[in-house]
Amino acid sequence: MTIRAAVMGVGHYLPARVVPNAEFADKIDTSDEWIKSRSGIERRHFAAPGEKTSDLATHAAQAALADAGLTAADVDAIIVATSTPDLTFPSVATMVQARLGMTRGFAFDVQAVCAGFVFALANADGLIRAGQAHCVLVIGAETFSRLMDWEDRTTSVLFGDGAGAVVLTALPGQGDASDRGILATDLNSDGRFQDLLYVDGGTSTGTTGHLRMQGKEVFRHAIEKLAETAHRSLGKAGVTAQDVDWIVPHQANLRIIAGTAQKMGLPMERVVVTVQDHGNTSAASIPLALSVGRARGQIKTGDLIVTEAIGGGLAWGSVVLRW
Repeated sequence: MTIRAAVMGVGHYLPARVVPNAEFADKIDTSDEWIKSRSGIERRHFAAPGEKTSDLATHAAQAALADAGLTAADVDAIIVATSTPDLTFPSVATMVQARLGMTRGFAFDVQAVCAGFVFALANADGLIRAGQAHCVLVIGAETFSRLMDWEDRTTSVLFGDGAGAVVLTALPGQGDASDRGILATDLNSDGRFQDLLYVDGGTSTGTTGHLRMQGKEVFRHAIEKLAETAHRSLGKAGVTAQDVDWIVPHQANLRIIAGTAQKMGLPMERVVVTVQDHGNTSAASIPLALSVGRARGQIKTGDLIVTEAIGGGLAWGSVVLRW
């Protein structure tokens, strides 16, 4: 018998404030058409003053638990993927643990920027397969609006805030691609590309800093690396791209999403796209898209899904799972 980490619940949370592209035109040299043509983004959500990453994460966690019909008492571990923690420490995950009223088990954060949720899923899969946990709450949550340089039109218009979560539980399987749950993962990083996407602050500077990105170079790496990691995961799972029901990609840029789908030989009709409404929410974008895709009726039980992401580091990876 094979133990799989299966999704039993999913949920998300978006801050109330919606920021359309037009709002940027009054502040910087840009326009709605310029933003849409280069990214596909039409609007995004920004956290309210005093609304923290842990707040967004907690709301998403509660929604996922309710969807799964479970409570915090059923959870053995919490993993939060974020690059925008409330504090340097303790982890956002322990803050969520406290707010959910979970007094046992363990909680920790994962930091792989936009690829963070994929890395967190892989960690949760390993914990469940090893018998270290039976039920793991995996959350992606970000308040990237607080890292923006509002004078930089190339980056400030791209990002938004939000959170998404899934509940994974141990489920017995046959050990083949028909099993529900995570079938394969693929993780990668290459620190030589640090300067392509980073924040120029931290303990070395004593400041929070701002996000800096060489957009053309990130774009070039993204399509190639995302398609490659997706094919590796599919190969490990013993399936092909043609078996995939849905690609649920990191929602960074519509051109990257379309380019990756084309390189995988799949039509856009089989891609869950939410970037137009959320912008790039970094580690939150995949669980947000999973939750929205399920709510739309796109993702159904038994569907084969491949999800992939790339972020600062560079770090990238993919997960193949059956819903």
